[in-house]
Amino acid sequence: MKAFRRLALATTITTIGVVGVGGLVRATGSGKGCPAWPKCFGRWFPPLEYHAIIEYSHRAIGAVAITLLGVTALVAVLKHRRDRPLLIATLIALLMIFVQAGLGAIVVNTGLNPTLVTVHIGTAMILVGLLVWITVGSYCRTRAAAGVMKEPVARSIEQLAAASAIATFALILIGAYVRGQGAGLAFSDWPLMRGTLFPALGGHATTMFIHRFTAVLTGAILAAFIWRANRARPRDAAVRIFANIAGVVYAAQVIVGGLQVLTKLAVPPVVAHVVLSSLLWASLVAAYSVARGLHRPVEAPAARAEEAVPQSVGLANTMRAYIALTKPRIIVLLVVTTVPTMMLAARGWPSGWLIAATVFGGTLAAGAANTINMYLDRDIDAMMKRTSRRPLPARQIAPQRALAFGIALQALSFFFMSATVNLTAALLTQSAVIFYVFVYTMGLKRTTSQNIVIGGAAGAVPVLVGWAAVTGRVGWPAVVLFAIIFFWTPAHFWALAMRYTDDYRAAGVPMLPVVAGPRSTQRQIVLYTLITVAVTLVLLPVAQMGVIYVVAAAALGMWFVQHALRLWRTGTPAAAMGVFNASLGYLALLFAALGVDAVIHIAA
Repeated sequence: MKAFRRLALATTITTIGVVGVGGLVRATGSGKGCPAWPKCFGRWFPPLEYHAIIEYSHRAIGAVAITLLGVTALVAVLKHRRDRPLLIATLIALLMIFVQAGLGAIVVNTGLNPTLVTVHIGTAMILVGLLVWITVGSYCRTRAAAGVMKEPVARSIEQLAAASAIATFALILIGAYVRGQGAGLAFSDWPLMRGTLFPALGGHATTMFIHRFTAVLTGAILAAFIWRANRARPRDAAVRIFANIAGVVYAAQVIVGGLQVLTKLAVPPVVAHVVLSSLLWASLVAAYSVARGLHRPVEAPAARAEEAVPQSVGLANTMRAYIALTKPRIIVLLVVTTVPTMMLAARGWPSGWLIAATVFGGTLAAGAANTINMYLDRDIDAMMKRTSRRPLPARQIAPQRALAFGIALQALSFFFMSATVNLTAALLTQSAVIFYVFVYTMGLKRTTSQNIVIGGAAGAVPVLVGWAAVTGRVGWPAVVLFAIIFFWTPAHFWALAMRYTDDYRAAGVPMLPVVAGPRSTQRQIVLYTLITVAVTLVLLPVAQMGVIYVVAAAALGMWFVQHALRLWRTGTPAAAMGVFNASLGYLALLFAALGVDAVIHIAA
């Protein structure tokens, strides 16, 4: 834990440094010092020019933070994988730092839009908070291992810590929007506002008034937290220290905020304001982390069978096992939907290199998502006959190696697509990975029968990626294609789930056939099939489709509905698998017709 603790602390400090240098970028107006990303004026090393050096320093420190977090995540996977909360938090942070880097590039490339600036800073604060949570957790676990145990703090202190942190986060977001709008001098007097506490509002004045009002509200909540933390019995020294640090930082922040106005936004107070806001947020997250109970010992779980050393299976079999982790048959659907979408966006054939790069980058991302999914679901996979022969339950690969493989694929996908396709497509691809892993696998799959309805959105993202790869943005035809796959997914997957209901029941996964029974599932399959077919027709006016697509959509739709109705009438396992197989053919043929229509367009 010592190495992990030091790495986590170094990563947290470096990330706060990234935020501070970002404040310097904004204060000096260097946001466009390097107008392109990742290179600066087409070079990896910036020209010796004031704004270019400042902007590029921000990127360089960000690269150091990414490297440190990558090493931290690797140590977590290799040495602390049994501490699931710490491991998962570290992996989330690793994904988030890539998202943050991508947002930074978008902010630069879109001309410092105020909303995007706010999103960028908000994401940075979430990342800082998560890193603080990880760092404090690692130190608390060391204390627990040494036998240093504390009584839990009062519930009210925990709630006040949370409220203070939430209020501070809102204050930071509003402050970011003020800076993005250029409204920092909406009121030239301080602490008053045009000589009064309640000025006439409108435009920038309204934004600044909300910011100052939120600052006062945050101060009141923070004061209550500090008071309770120092008077509580028993007192936790760590909570009290972090609360008092937050109080000192807040007071300094108020003074610096006033100096910004009095000095007409001079660089030093502007940068100090950004740094202090990060430190205030970090200290409150640390206080909440301790108050929430991270200081209590974590019982080390007993070694589990799936964590055992994998069997020796030979190099060829090991390679096949790694390939199996990516679920290559599922990845075929990526090609089936992405390439025709690209053809529609281009109204013909895009360049062969663009198609290859998009498909390859998407394949890496899909493989990453599927691999991490197998890592997280290895316990239930071992309980289900259909999945018990997968690489992890079969002990062909060690779980931590599988996870490291998935993370490596994800990172490679992001960098490859950013460099060879475009940033929008790369970020959309990563959003699908994040959604599939964290929303579907970790959040929905084991908790609700509607898991596949919501989680199916991840499988619909490739059409957005394909469209963005060609056009650099997301258009309405892509949104309709997204909806087609979104509504197609439940009927497709529930048909398979009906065939393996006993497996899901044994594993405790609340798939619809397990929770609602076969008859209700059959009715839902018919409903979603009808919706899918209806949505395919919406594409006609939106994308001005031709005769080839119209005829194919109508004929394939009737064929798909016929299979769903047969399942409704008979309810047999054979009919369920008939719907499953038909759904695959339906989607493949529909998108094939889409591609042909884009190349050989005959007006309807």
